[in-house]
Amino acid sequence: MSDPLPPDEPTARPIPASAAASPESGWERGTIERVMLATLAEQRSARRWRIGLRLAWLVFLVFLVWTLLYRGSPSSATKSLPHTALVEIKGAISSDEETSADNVVASLRSAFEDAGAQGVVLLINSPGGSPVQAGIINDELNRLREKHKKPVYAVVEESCVSAAYYIAVAADRIYVDKASIVGSIGVLMDGFGFTGLMEKLGVERRLITAGEHKGFLDPFRPLTPQERDFAEQMLQQVHAQFIDVVKAGRGKRLKESPELFSGLFWTGAQAIDMGLVDQLGSVDYVAREVLKAEEVVDYTRRQNLAERLAGRFGAAIGAGAVRALQATSALR
Repeated sequence: MSDPLPPDEPTARPIPASAAASPESGWERGTIERVMLATLAEQRSARRWRIGLRLAWLVFLVFLVWTLLYRGSPSSATKSLPHTALVEIKGAISSDEETSADNVVASLRSAFEDAGAQGVVLLINSPGGSPVQAGIINDELNRLREKHKKPVYAVVEESCVSAAYYIAVAADRIYVDKASIVGSIGVLMDGFGFTGLMEKLGVERRLITAGEHKGFLDPFRPLTPQERDFAEQMLQQVHAQFIDVVKAGRGKRLKESPELFSGLFWTGAQAIDMGLVDQLGSVDYVAREVLKAEEVVDYTRRQNLAERLAGRFGAAIGAGAVRALQATSALR
């Protein structure tokens, strides 16, 4: 009897090179996958931050536009009733301040156009400022008063001098406190000269101009007699314009004297005697006793938070532009 065949023995087969290297290649693949997943996660996170930041800026810009357009004017219910319209002129009168002609004129127009306003009161507390801005406000006051046939009264708090008084003379009457400061009917141009100091320090000013007087009023060069005469004539002309406006506004109430237009200023009590103002009084007095409308509604246009922020951003951008221009050219 023949022996049974032995069971088949496993035959040795060659192991593929890829299979032989599988442990190492699996580790590399895992590492690459983890790195790629981490990179994708970082990209998603960065994208979310960018989207969130853009949304935040969008919300801020929407808020900025909304607050710029919103003026917080008196309610319709208040405006429909008889009242005294108030417009404040406080601080230096300048094109880049709240007391600029643009702001004050806008406030005046709102006050005059309100049917419920029995009259307009200017509450003034200002050291003066730009004669140009004051002239624009004075002209608009006269135009609005003639158009709407409403009285205008000025009430002075601490001071009403120079350009502020230029505005006040457009009012029908001017009320003051006995200790208020009024006047300073004059014009000035000021500055500094450093020529003597530069000579002592041995500093040379190198200024090149096209035009004989382009360096006029440069503080690092002497002021010539011809330039001084020119400046004085210009100031005399502006001063004469100021005097004409005061005379037109105050008329025969003025008690002219040599000192009246000299640039001096006086207390409220003295100003009454000189005819610069009319009598003692406050906003409440004018509203109650003169206009017979005790309810006072403020129409003053004030700069809100968004406008202040926008102004700062604009100033920063403007400063950057100036630095860029200075860096590229010294001509001006």
